[in-house]
Amino acid sequence: MKKGWWILIAVVVVVLLWGVGTYNSLVGKNEAINGQWAQVETQYQRRFDLIPNLVESVKGTMKQEQAVFNAIAEARTRYAGAGTVDAKAKAAGEVESALARLLVVMENYPQLKSAENVQTLMAQIEGTENRIGTERGRFNDAVRSLNTSVKTFPTNIVARLGGFSERTYFESVEGAETAPSVKF
Repeated sequence: MKKGWWILIAVVVVVLLWGVGTYNSLVGKNEAINGQWAQVETQYQRRFDLIPNLVESVKGTMKQEQAVFNAIAEARTRYAGAGTVDAKAKAAGEVESALARLLVVMENYPQLKSAENVQTLMAQIEGTENRIGTERGRFNDAVRSLNTSVKTFPTNIVARLGGFSERTYFESVEGAETAPSVKF
């Protein structure tokens, strides 16, 4: 064989190896996003497990706050029925909003704030909220990594051929920047 054929074969092999490596890298980044979303959902589940205990602990004292309890229950139901990451993120934002209203209402009941079981649950929910924030940040980091790869040449060629596309960042729901107000 001529020297030119060996060079051509070597170039083709290098390009194929690069393509396979790039594809595998994209698969890894995509799976990292899926795994990180699972971590976010784990923390959501922890929150959802704690909220009913908190609600039951304060329900007796706050009978007139039934609307807040209903909002929490409805938001949890919407989250359970959500099928996509975007839908779950939106429903989780609704849970956060309802939980924030509950916390504002609880501020108006000093006897609740002094109850040991309420304090313990509040500390656990606060810790869970911090974990959720951390896991969301990690999720967005993983999304950024994949999105950068999907948009960058020449990886974008392999991404298109492999069916990879940009993923959606986790963003707060509209109105999350405004603190809830509760009026009596």
